[in-house]
Amino acid sequence: MAGIIEGPLSKWTNVVKGWQYRWFVLDDNAGLFSYYTSKEKMTRGVRRGCIRLKGAIVGIDDEDDTTFTVTVDMKVFHLQAKDAEEREKWIRGLEDTILRHAQLQRRLDPNHPTPTMQDFDKKLTETDSYLQILIDQVKALELRITQGNDDQEKMRLCSIRDRANEMLESIKHTIVLLQIAKNTTHPVNGVQVAAPISFFQSSPSESLKITNNQKPKINLTNEVVSVIASMEDVPVQTGIELGAECVELRGVNVECTDSVRQSSTNSLEQPGFYSQRPLALEIPETSYSSSDDEDFFDASENMGQSPTLPTPTTKTLDELESPQRNQSSESIDYDALYEDSDEDDLGSMESHGSVVTHLLSQVKLGMDLTKVVLPTFILERRSLLEMYADFFAHPDIFVGIADFTEPRDRIVQVVRWFLSAFHAGRRSEVAKKPYNPIIGETFRCWWDVNKEKPATDSIVTDGPVPWCDVNQLTFVAEQVSHHPPVSAFYAEHYGKRISFCAHIWTKSKFLGLSIGVHHIGQGCVSLLDYDEEYIITFPNAYGRSILTVPWVELGGSVSITCAKTGYSASVEFLTKPFYGGKKNRITAEILQPDRKPFVAISGEWNGAMIAKWADGKTEEFVNVNAMPIVQKRVRPVAEQEEFESRRLWREVTLGLKFNDIDLATKSKSSLEHRQREEARIRKEANEKWETKLFSLVGDNWIYDKPLVKRLAASGAQH
Repeated sequence: MAGIIEGPLSKWTNVVKGWQYRWFVLDDNAGLFSYYTSKEKMTRGVRRGCIRLKGAIVGIDDEDDTTFTVTVDMKVFHLQAKDAEEREKWIRGLEDTILRHAQLQRRLDPNHPTPTMQDFDKKLTETDSYLQILIDQVKALELRITQGNDDQEKMRLCSIRDRANEMLESIKHTIVLLQIAKNTTHPVNGVQVAAPISFFQSSPSESLKITNNQKPKINLTNEVVSVIASMEDVPVQTGIELGAECVELRGVNVECTDSVRQSSTNSLEQPGFYSQRPLALEIPETSYSSSDDEDFFDASENMGQSPTLPTPTTKTLDELESPQRNQSSESIDYDALYEDSDEDDLGSMESHGSVVTHLLSQVKLGMDLTKVVLPTFILERRSLLEMYADFFAHPDIFVGIADFTEPRDRIVQVVRWFLSAFHAGRRSEVAKKPYNPIIGETFRCWWDVNKEKPATDSIVTDGPVPWCDVNQLTFVAEQVSHHPPVSAFYAEHYGKRISFCAHIWTKSKFLGLSIGVHHIGQGCVSLLDYDEEYIITFPNAYGRSILTVPWVELGGSVSITCAKTGYSASVEFLTKPFYGGKKNRITAEILQPDRKPFVAISGEWNGAMIAKWADGKTEEFVNVNAMPIVQKRVRPVAEQEEFESRRLWREVTLGLKFNDIDLATKSKSSLEHRQREEARIRKEANEKWETKLFSLVGDNWIYDKPLVKRLAASGAQH
């Protein structure tokens, strides 16, 4: 792309003003994306705001095909086109301009001296010499046309002459514009002749005009002078824009050499011929809006409140110090660090601006973030393997699936458990990322479902957690692959004869203003007494507003199917609209074997969900806020094996808890370095990684010792 794209877009201002119409102009040459309150204001040069595209990042939202963002200079501009095709045109133009200016900057060799004005003048003189050669050749063509007798040959020569004359005119105008650009950056006697060239349609008051009432002051060649003379009283488009900051009109002198004067006496009989109204508006050092109130905020659900960003808190040294920090590792209560679920608020990401900007400089739109190292301060104090255990924050709902005797009731309970399984995974409203598990890492935990004290002989020694009894729900997880990152986990309740086995491959992508995490994989609920399996997929996750106050939402379609009974369910996790609407919405339908729905569910996955049955009855399906979370139990860190999650990440957790980012970063880097070294050694030895608890069967990771297999071996299975 070269030149100008202009047209209307809507720009998000704030929750009070909402979307506002603006006339946008993309100047590829200047690398600017400017906007005005109207097209008429654009023609008058009254600019409302300006976006410098150098180093900018264009972002899109998968859920809305008309909106996009431009992030640069620690600002995020939210824009909306009339349709997807219009958005695609703008995005293509913006990305071409950003790429072009990035390439121009890369071409500047730091070891090569910067070109000077003397170099510019030399090249301009060479251009003039080539121009004179071309003029002589055109004159020779004219002579051949005049003297020729062959009509066909004359037509061919005339065609060549016309093309050559068009080229001549282009070169002449180019030399004029280069002279104007030169004088803009290096004014003669401190006065600018013109601003950098643009293609905006200027009004006469803003245009460069040729007059004949001033003394020449610019050195121009013979041919250039004739061009200027032919442009008398014709507006020349100049400048980026003429805004309210324009200086008053000043006359500019243009100087001609003696040879030029002799060859152009007809066109330059007056003492002077060139004057203009110069432009004072320069390319800004940073992007800006018309006022501070145009910063973007997510639309608040409580419209009576003004949108605000949390103020970053400043902690004193006494607040950051803890008696545990100066103790030996043996005396530190690492278990307490993990059981403390209160996560410090990140506040606005603008307080971490340089780090976030550096992170964004590593990524491109749609890029896979698997190998991008994230800053330590955005980490949550636990491993991703431990977060997956939150699927069973309400273990009684899960194990209760096996209590129903009718298949219709069982599918309803499976859906009830599934919809209640996500809210506990978020410890705060602010998005934080759990630790990326290293390959071979494991995590074990369990829940007390039946409070009755079990008998001694009820311990399930061959289960996932060999010290648990038949009335406890047990859980184990393993990171089975590093590239791609795949986690596998398994849970079972021996007494209820129910289990769940799943694997999830997390694939992260940078979307501009958001980060999308696609959960590839599936889970399987197994009911041994009924020989039923319920296959479940998982929704995607999105980290929104990553440059302000990040938050998480779920999105996408999920299916739950039982091949034996024919019952199924479809769940839709709805992402928040770009403006208005609510967060965390879901809709779901449970279908009979004949594919007819018998209940529809709607609500919020982190709140109340309502069921409307086919007979017209409406009732609360599940309300996660009204149910207490059953805390999982974990073996003390001191008793854990080397590669169990809490033991593995204990120093990182310690550093994050007491805001010792250096300790956290150093410990995290040490683990990642060890993982890379071990992978290198295995590759050199041509060894394959051997998993501990799970095996790949087809496309699925299956627990090696599931309950169904152990019961079959012991003869206890129905």
